[in-house]
Amino acid sequence: MKKILDVISEEMKGAFQRAGYDRELGKVTPSNRPDLCEYQCNGAMAGVKRYKKAPIMIAQEVAGELEGSQVFGSVSAVPPGFLNLKLSSAFLADYLDGMVKNPKFGLEAPEKAKKILIDYGGPNVAKPLHVGHLRSAIIGESIKRIARYAGHEVIGDIHLGDWGLQMGLIITELKEREPDLVYFDDSFTGDYPKEAPFTISELEEIYPAASARSKEDGAYKEKAMEATYKLQNGVRGYRALWEHIICVSVADLKKNYEKLNVEFDLWKGESDVHDLIPQMVEEMKAGGYAYLSEGALVVDVKEETDTKEIPPCMILKSDGASLYNTTDLATIKERMEKIGPDEIIYVVDKRQELYFEQVFRCARKTGLVGTETVLKFLGFGTMNGKDGKPFKTREGGVMRLESLLAEIDEVMYGKIVQNRSVPEEEAKETAQVVALSAVKYGDLSNQASKDYIFDIDRFTSSEGDTGPYILYTLVRIKSILSKYAEAGGEAAAAALRPAEGGPEKGLMLELAGFLGMMENACEETAPHKICAYIYDIANAFNHFYHETKILAEEDAAKKEGWIALLMLTKNILETCIDLLGFSAPERM
Repeated sequence: MKKILDVISEEMKGAFQRAGYDRELGKVTPSNRPDLCEYQCNGAMAGVKRYKKAPIMIAQEVAGELEGSQVFGSVSAVPPGFLNLKLSSAFLADYLDGMVKNPKFGLEAPEKAKKILIDYGGPNVAKPLHVGHLRSAIIGESIKRIARYAGHEVIGDIHLGDWGLQMGLIITELKEREPDLVYFDDSFTGDYPKEAPFTISELEEIYPAASARSKEDGAYKEKAMEATYKLQNGVRGYRALWEHIICVSVADLKKNYEKLNVEFDLWKGESDVHDLIPQMVEEMKAGGYAYLSEGALVVDVKEETDTKEIPPCMILKSDGASLYNTTDLATIKERMEKIGPDEIIYVVDKRQELYFEQVFRCARKTGLVGTETVLKFLGFGTMNGKDGKPFKTREGGVMRLESLLAEIDEVMYGKIVQNRSVPEEEAKETAQVVALSAVKYGDLSNQASKDYIFDIDRFTSSEGDTGPYILYTLVRIKSILSKYAEAGGEAAAAALRPAEGGPEKGLMLELAGFLGMMENACEETAPHKICAYIYDIANAFNHFYHETKILAEEDAAKKEGWIALLMLTKNILETCIDLLGFSAPERM
């Protein structure tokens, strides 16, 4: 199906053409004065110089060509030359009926589906997820869902930090505490234990202890660097310990991401490309791209058009060790060779923009990707507390993500049981569903690049621009449809009718914008556009609901038309919240 703005604009362009003017002047936009009209066209104003005629005369001639239009219910030429437009209620009902009858509400498949890889995880193993990981997971998951819904092939990769000095620190600390573990016996040739010699809780204590000690004890840090070297060069016992660390960490990460309703298709890490680095480095040298600078191997990435300094991209340190740059470049190499994506999107902190600019330029310059492959940096802002500073615990430390989610669950549970009697198990399940909507909508309703204040009280409110408000609206619609079914009605068989009242038409107009909104949200990787859309729908529905006695209506045909409208509203809202990564309970 065509977007409704395209359909309306085609009607208007035809009128301009019939009146003797350039049809491209007939572009229609939503009205910036909804109290006066629903849509507007300013083409007559733009045609003044070209046609040397007063804009109101042009507008009046075009309006005359639209008499009897099936699309517009009214067209007014208003000084100095605006065309104020209201849609025909019959046309609008027919358009929505087309949305009902088409898959995905009429959203057309792309002319050429893209293969898109999204990198939106980035946690380090052996460390708990904290609030700093929240935005990458939430935004990346939504972008993945939006692009898939639009018809593209999308692959999500967590890209674990699993190969650097932190591994050596953990192994060194384990050896200090339990030197008799079989993993440290160089003469051992048997099979290592299947069970890890530590739990996730112990592992999460070991790493910070080792990290703190390495900053004060130079000899200890040397041991950790040696352990890292042994691990990366295949020492059996160290590799076996590393596999335990990965296994225990990934199991815990999956549990936490599941609570966020976030899934990854690939659970790859820096270790997966370790063996690709030597060949990649040699190719960069052979191609004349990489050279030594103060002992380090670098690639120049500055361009003549740069207005700011872009430092060289370092490939290897002076001691020959690789860096994040190295593994990120090797990861691009592996992705291009094994997956061949048309686009790679990195959902990361916006403060890493310069770093990724260097990596992207280096990847292009050295031929790791061609000009046809899009490398996209989607930088997100900081999640701040009410003090405007990065979100912390009450004690001032970095808050674990698990703790934050538990706190919001508790707040929602308290609100659910506050004024009503609900079975405890149901209340807890509902609280988790609604709390997730509070967290995700609270984040996604902001443009990704902007910082925002994480305000639990506001985000969990059932009023205003919040996730719970959207869910309350959906639950209200489901309740009406349920009562209609209990009374013997068949909602699925109900047919839309032309709107008779303002609130009804207002809701229909909001719903009709779905295709245009989805196109923008996908092209601009902008989940906040979905949030804004469903907030407008929720407001329009609640206005309609408060002005209309839906189930008490005695005119069966009129009631059926309203039920059909509610069904479409419910289906669109459910689709949109799924794209944002949360769902609605049956009741609240």
